[in-house]
Amino acid sequence: MSCMRTTLTLDDDLARQLQDISRRKGESFKQVVNAALRRGLQGEKTVARLPKFKVTPKACGFRSGVDVLRLNQLNDELEMEELRRKLAGAERG
Repeated sequence: MSCMRTTLTLDDDLARQLQDISRRKGESFKQVVNAALRRGLQGEKTVARLPKFKVTPKACGFRSGVDVLRLNQLNDELEMEELRRKLAGAERG
């Protein structure tokens, strides 16, 4: 295996992390850097895959007595009531 010698400038926090790993594993700094670069170049393949998230729909429906065809009308009435309250408060204040 051939090697290429190069100068690499690392951020201080990364250099510290790599040095810590090197000490803990008892490997050379060069070995730790090469291993980290290899993992990074492989992408996220080393990250454990989570199982697919599955959504199971459930029919909830409306309570009896609720006319679903009049829900928009109810919403409009509630909005108008809120507007009247705000206008009455503005006139007083």
